[in-house]
Amino acid sequence: ENKLDPKDWTNKNIDTMKTQLKKLGLSIDWDREISTCSEDYYKWEQWFFIQLFKKKLVYKKESLVNWDPVDKTVLANEQVIDGKGWRSGVAVERKKLSQWFFNIKKFAQNLLDELENLKNWPEKVKLMQKNWIGKSFGCEINFEIEKNKVYSDKIKVFTTRPDTIFGASFLAISIDHPLAKKFEKDSNFLSFKDKCSKIGTTEEAMANAEKIGFDTKLFAIHPLDKNNKLPIYIANFVLMDYGTGAVFGCPAHDQRDLDFANKYKLKIIPVVKPKNIDSKKFQIKNEAYTDDGILYNSQFLNGLSVSDGINKAIETISKKKLGEKKISFRLKDWGISRQRYWGCPIPIVYNTKGEAIAVDKKDLPILLPDDIDFASKGNPLDKHSKWKYVNLDSGEKVTRETDTLDTFVDSSWYFIRFCSPNYKDFGYNIDDLKYWMPVDQYIGGVEHAILHLLYSRFFMRALAYKNKEFNYIEPFESLFTQGMVCHETYKDVKGKWLYPSEVEKKSDGSFFIKKNKEKAIVGPSESMSKSKKNIIDPEDMINTYGADSIRWFILSDSPPERDIQWSLEGVSASYKFIQKLWKLNNEILDKKDSSEKTGDNILKKDVNKTIFKVTKNLENFQYNVVIANIHEVYNLLNQHVINNKTSKDALIQSWKKIIMILMPIVPHLANELSEKIGLDPYWPKYDSKLLEEQECLIVVQVDGRKRGSFKMPMDSKENVVLEKAKKIENVIKYIEKTKIIKNIYLKNKLINFITKK
Repeated sequence: ENKLDPKDWTNKNIDTMKTQLKKLGLSIDWDREISTCSEDYYKWEQWFFIQLFKKKLVYKKESLVNWDPVDKTVLANEQVIDGKGWRSGVAVERKKLSQWFFNIKKFAQNLLDELENLKNWPEKVKLMQKNWIGKSFGCEINFEIEKNKVYSDKIKVFTTRPDTIFGASFLAISIDHPLAKKFEKDSNFLSFKDKCSKIGTTEEAMANAEKIGFDTKLFAIHPLDKNNKLPIYIANFVLMDYGTGAVFGCPAHDQRDLDFANKYKLKIIPVVKPKNIDSKKFQIKNEAYTDDGILYNSQFLNGLSVSDGINKAIETISKKKLGEKKISFRLKDWGISRQRYWGCPIPIVYNTKGEAIAVDKKDLPILLPDDIDFASKGNPLDKHSKWKYVNLDSGEKVTRETDTLDTFVDSSWYFIRFCSPNYKDFGYNIDDLKYWMPVDQYIGGVEHAILHLLYSRFFMRALAYKNKEFNYIEPFESLFTQGMVCHETYKDVKGKWLYPSEVEKKSDGSFFIKKNKEKAIVGPSESMSKSKKNIIDPEDMINTYGADSIRWFILSDSPPERDIQWSLEGVSASYKFIQKLWKLNNEILDKKDSSEKTGDNILKKDVNKTIFKVTKNLENFQYNVVIANIHEVYNLLNQHVINNKTSKDALIQSWKKIIMILMPIVPHLANELSEKIGLDPYWPKYDSKLLEEQECLIVVQVDGRKRGSFKMPMDSKENVVLEKAKKIENVIKYIEKTKIIKNIYLKNKLINFITKK
């Protein structure tokens, strides 16, 4: 889009962002700065790849991928939005390419089991990972094909719902199933296959696409009913990468199967019904029944619940040697090949036989060439003959791998490099890992809850595999998922994204583009992102309101785990409150001492309580509550200044403590205040004794209804509390003409008089 070299562009962005982060006053140790696109970093990533290659944890195979026909590159599932490429906006196609994969499935069970030991991770994140790994128990069933000259093998079908086997009305297989290959000379099949290629490989794309099939004219024999023959279709919603590449269709209890059956006029046989409905009255039309229920129309399964039916079906199928119980994982191996220039070169070369050979360690890093034609479509590395073709030390001519690694690989081990950012001999120093790992506290957006965090967990296991020295498997001990900063999105009439600074709002609420006065289309508020341009330049805001106003607004808007709706009004309000803090500081310094000092102890207690609350809330990431605590103590201090019943010394000593707890929130202001008032930089401690209340409020009820209240010293004797409660005017009128038959007393809280009705 910018027609710039990605290296120059990236380094320029890094410099800009560093400047902005520093202006925002963030406490970052820049001595440990790393850049994943620098050769000092990806040299070791290439070496890790070679180690994994030798341990057979990385391999290459042909696979269906999401192909962007405009950018001419593979897209990860998360880069496909509504079936279209995230950058080009063009419908993604399904394409078969030879791709590199990490064998993440090898650790599926361990990745699942160890979630239980991540005590300081949010349950929602663990559940998301558990669902993504997707362990399921089911059954692999063998279907014989009716005698034919095309294909003699049995078709293996994996299902998690063997209880619905008697509801099967067809078999559906993938276009890459061995049986499908028998039709590759059929023009109708080739036309069907071309239609299938127009659909991406994401679950979303598969779910939303129209269900289409190719009738093979072949039939499978139902394994439990030899008289029942099921038509075999090649279907666009079955992928070879999932299960066995074949499913049995049970339209009554799977919506996808029902849509397919209705389209091709196939049988719909209900075999599960709700408990309290007569089977004769139960019908399936346009909506499949997928809830729990009772089995019927199912021979030996009749009358069983779904869970009992699954177990019985697996037991019977296994006993009759028609199939066997199987465990399956939804998790698929991680495809890491990307057909583009800006990425870590894969350290593999190919000899004339096409065999993959790992590059020698002494030849690392493999660097990206600088003389690249960025105007070319697809991967420019593939067209760079000088870089692509090289000789080994032996003189043998080889061809470099021109795919580069998915950038998720870069971010799957950076935390290890942070431990030893300047270590030249390896990607990490083991002594540094012993000190730093695992990461004590990880903070990241919930959008990384699955892929980035799962890939990081895998990468640790991959490095530890067959490596006695490296024994870390979980990278992050504690996890906190913060919300994102959101803003409205804007487009022109042609669908091109616009920056908020490019549009202006009319009095009627509509927007127009400043430069040409054309209409701007307002979209939903979404997480700020470069691609959608719904971003605010921090430096513009800093120059107008100051960094502390932005910090204050972000912390005050909502709990950190929730998204923030960016609001100029909110930043402006934060700016005004910061001015109040500055004004209060001057008023305290300029105040004349008061002869009356009755407020000293009250202020001391209130400030002590504030220190306790802020300390606790900071530790628990409750930053918006911290802001509320500051608002509360500001009002208290302001009252003490106005009432003139507190000594100047008490005000100054209390205000000094508040300035210190302001330090992590608004550091620039707090440092200015500390210079004016003079204080030692330490975090104030709270006195636990001062937190103890001296008085309590006793609520008085008569027959469960509140009739009054009064204050008493803490832990007063019950008989003293009762006598005082009976003397309250509003209580007297409810008890004087009746008899109290019982007193219910909750110490330091409540007294309830129960009267005779």
